[in-house]
Amino acid sequence: MSLKLNVIIGSTRPGRAGPAIGKWAAEHATKHGKFEVELVDLADFNLPLLDEPNHPRMQKYEHEHTRRWAASVASADAYLFLTPEYDYYPNAALINALQVLSLEWSFKPAGVLSYAHVSGGLRAAQELRMLISNLNMMPIPQTVPIPFFTNFIDEQKVFNPTAPMNEGLNAALDQLVSWATALKAGRQG
Repeated sequence: MSLKLNVIIGSTRPGRAGPAIGKWAAEHATKHGKFEVELVDLADFNLPLLDEPNHPRMQKYEHEHTRRWAASVASADAYLFLTPEYDYYPNAALINALQVLSLEWSFKPAGVLSYAHVSGGLRAAQELRMLISNLNMMPIPQTVPIPFFTNFIDEQKVFNPTAPMNEGLNAALDQLVSWATALKAGRQG
């Protein structure tokens, strides 16, 4: 059974670290070998704040940006959300992107890779995991926190992970494979 993983860069802020961390996460997931991996940059969709007049469960999207986002989300069997921590919470652009859709997320597993300074974004990850479960996704237990993330991005904007970061991402990917396999069979059955 073929499985697709969307690695979603959740920050849209200018000067963000998400693309550097996302590139590493997507390359690492590809080397893991269990998923077809797509790196998805939320900034490419330019999603306004909840601008669809119909409830997302109806899937009657009037705007092209929402239809493109819905198609991207629907194409995946699992997600790895990358979020910075802003004021002890995930960033607003990612929260909006999650809430603009509904059924496209259902019965799929999701992991969280968070980054910040001392906390590594764990507070944001925990809040995001709650929203993920409310959207009928399975939040995997393994999170991947990256503390002091700026110390691992060089002048060329390349993220240089430590061995524990790689190990944490491997554990998350293993959990995503297990859950994606089970949930995809359930969605098809």
